[in-house]
Amino acid sequence: MSAPDGSPVGAERSIGQLFASATTEMSALVHDEIALAKAQLKRDVKRGAVGGGAFAAAGAVLIFSLPMLSFALAYGIRTWSDWNLAVCFLLSFAANVLVAGVLALIGVVFAKKAKKGKGPQKTAASVKETASVLQNAKPHPRPVNEADRVGEGVKAVARSSS
Repeated sequence: MSAPDGSPVGAERSIGQLFASATTEMSALVHDEIALAKAQLKRDVKRGAVGGGAFAAAGAVLIFSLPMLSFALAYGIRTWSDWNLAVCFLLSFAANVLVAGVLALIGVVFAKKAKKGKGPQKTAASVKETASVLQNAKPHPRPVNEADRVGEGVKAVARSSS
């Protein structure tokens, strides 16, 4: 088994390797969180579209079916019950309004689900939490070796930039 950078597990890695590994993992985390936000936004938009479609269907039913359905239903009630024709037309209209109301309620339910969906907000909160954790992270202090210390008797040597 090996680490993500190809080195064997348990082997000492240099600061550069650790930094490269951390950068790669942070990049992957950011990409994954962006993909999650897109997926959640797509789901919320889909719910909103279903709600809008239900509202459109309610409007279509109310507009296009009222004349033909009202006449057919009114004459059907008249044939079945021998009631006054005006009462039959009122019952027909009430039935159409009831169907449109049920479709509108379905639209309201889906619109509330789409509005209540907090997909991108959850992801944004997760990104902020990750950023705050990383800002508060402090590196572990390295143990000071005897070789790293500058002795009192050793003079510092100036380095040239060339």
